[in-house]
Amino acid sequence: MKIICIGRNYSEHAKELGNEIPDRPVIFMKPDTAVLKGSDFYIPEFSDDIHYELEVVVKISKGGKYIQKESAHKHYEEIGLGIDFTARDLQSDLKSKGLPWELAKGFDGSAVISSFFKKEKFNLESLNFSLLKNKEKVQDGNTQDMMFSIDDIITFVSQYFTLRVGDLIFTGTPKGVGKVNENDILEAYLEEDKVLDLRIL
Repeated sequence: MKIICIGRNYSEHAKELGNEIPDRPVIFMKPDTAVLKGSDFYIPEFSDDIHYELEVVVKISKGGKYIQKESAHKHYEEIGLGIDFTARDLQSDLKSKGLPWELAKGFDGSAVISSFFKKEKFNLESLNFSLLKNKEKVQDGNTQDMMFSIDDIITFVSQYFTLRVGDLIFTGTPKGVGKVNENDILEAYLEEDKVLDLRIL
């Protein structure tokens, strides 16, 4: 199972981190060992600046290569939410040296994933999702603000990687990312339903 992640897919998030607006999807990967088991996230010893990034996650239900945009919707049936935990201090150091981000993005427990839900329940072109930290809303996103839609992403990614059943795609985070500290509680909402409840240790 591959975890394919899209960076800088919301322009306001790219701006808040001082990044250029991309003209095509920015891709990075997480290993399957990044998936968090349970509902507690332990801050790793190698970072003092772990950031949350809430994202819509797509589960691939039909594999393919060179998928055309008009048929991309046939390759997934369910969506959920995920948190892409990022060691921002480590990422900044790696980026400054022109090195890959995987150490900052792919560490154990860095991919928090909710249950999945049938996509027919939602308007994917205007899907609301949000994250609360200690009962305060810190991220408030809508898929209409994505620079590259889910179908765009599937089309682009499949030109490079064969997609297989069970692969996951993190589709990018809106603005509002920030640091987590011990004893924080994170709650993620898909429309009005809470789908994640996470404790930081």
